[in-house]
Amino acid sequence: MRPLQPIYLLADSQLLFWGNGRELFLSQVRCRLGKDNPAAAYVGASNGDEPEFYSIFSAAMAGVGITDCRMIKSSFSREDKLFFERADIILLAGGDVQRGWEVIDQVGIKEALIRRYHVGAALLGLSAGAIQLGLHGFRDGDELGINPFDALRLVPFSVDVHEQRSGWKRLSTVIKVLNSSVKGMGIPSGGGMIYHPDHTVEPLRHPVHEFSVRDQKLTHRVLIPEDENEQAETTLS
Repeated sequence: MRPLQPIYLLADSQLLFWGNGRELFLSQVRCRLGKDNPAAAYVGASNGDEPEFYSIFSAAMAGVGITDCRMIKSSFSREDKLFFERADIILLAGGDVQRGWEVIDQVGIKEALIRRYHVGAALLGLSAGAIQLGLHGFRDGDELGINPFDALRLVPFSVDVHEQRSGWKRLSTVIKVLNSSVKGMGIPSGGGMIYHPDHTVEPLRHPVHEFSVRDQKLTHRVLIPEDENEQAETTLS
């Protein structure tokens, strides 16, 4: 059995083509797998299995020499299941968080995904997919985050993405409601976060915003990518 891989949370598709000056981000994902010919699965449930979005994924994979790719459709056919069971990279696509989650939960993708993770597959969540990999998802129209639902819970944080213009209002509301039980991670546009098997967090490209409740007050901490080497903390009301 292969060791657990990191879980990669991406605010959008920018990081699929981004490099840190030395190598592409996806090259690092592939290298950690230690396989000559990895297979990559794309779960398009959140965007209704739109082919144009899958084409972005397949182009990104081709850029790092991965050509054994497949879109896993919402019907989760027998052929999809067979491919999924040998996938080394699995990406949950962006789109509608609730719509995608209902498919993932109802057709068996949830159980298959958790199983693949525990045998060493690398999981990537993009936008809605990043949220789904965390503790909670957000329902349609719930802009304040007052009625979240349980998600995959493979990443032990509530996650929100590209909501920096709102000041992370939805995420901070969820954390306030849950009080001191969980932390929230806000990933801005163009950025990402790696959740490592040793439970450490690594911001990618842009700072990640961490929210928690301490002494009944909401605390906001900014986690800076390693090459910038700074962090800041504030206490909010």
